[in-house]
Amino acid sequence: MAWTRTYDEPEPQRVNRWLGQSGVCSRREAEALIAQGLVSIDGEVVADAGRKILPGQTLTLADAAQASLGGAMTVMIHKPVGVVSSQPEHGQVPAVRLLTREALWGDSAAIPDLDSRLAPVGRLDMDSRGLLILSEDGVVAKAVIGPASELDKEYLVTVVGAITARKLALLRHGLVLDDRQLKPAKVQVVEGQTLRFVLTEGRNRQIRRMCEAVDLFVSDLLRIRVGPLTLDDLPEGHWRPLTADERAALIG
Repeated sequence: MAWTRTYDEPEPQRVNRWLGQSGVCSRREAEALIAQGLVSIDGEVVADAGRKILPGQTLTLADAAQASLGGAMTVMIHKPVGVVSSQPEHGQVPAVRLLTREALWGDSAAIPDLDSRLAPVGRLDMDSRGLLILSEDGVVAKAVIGPASELDKEYLVTVVGAITARKLALLRHGLVLDDRQLKPAKVQVVEGQTLRFVLTEGRNRQIRRMCEAVDLFVSDLLRIRVGPLTLDDLPEGHWRPLTADERAALIG
């Protein structure tokens, strides 16, 4: 599916600069796409790398552009407890070690090897499980964990302790970690001792520390969603590559 977006800035801007700022690709990648005739504005192919897009105009990347940008591999894995996201200490198993043919869910044109540069995009601590993204795509990393990212993450968290209205209010808005106010969070009771957290930030062991601050202690933490990407029925310990449409949704 072609990537399309209408330019809504007040002033004209060079196409390569806007694509770079939008997180779609780097400026150099944008210039290469223009040179290949894969970028159009209001149906007209852009021929000049210095072309500016005007307010209200619509830019489209051809399907071949999406395929080119999706060349860097990105996968999602259902990380089990006991596996670390990266940088294992002695005896620990890093998540990238699980990317084997046997653990593949569905099909993949390639199986990562020891030379792959797949790195975690938003970590899960060793005691947590669920959706973990590994990528060698800088555009995906910027979209998910870059300073301007607004993607939210959703977790199902089982806790020990009394869940009260006051504690829920504090979890939603009012806690301070490391002398910094936390951004508002969506927290609701799913059933029993299970809470649903939706966060737009990801400080170190944030949910566990938030719960401890209100005398709740996490016994299980499962991440089920990162932005538009959901864990769905991917079995624990298995992985699959992201589709082109999923990549486009993440960076869009």
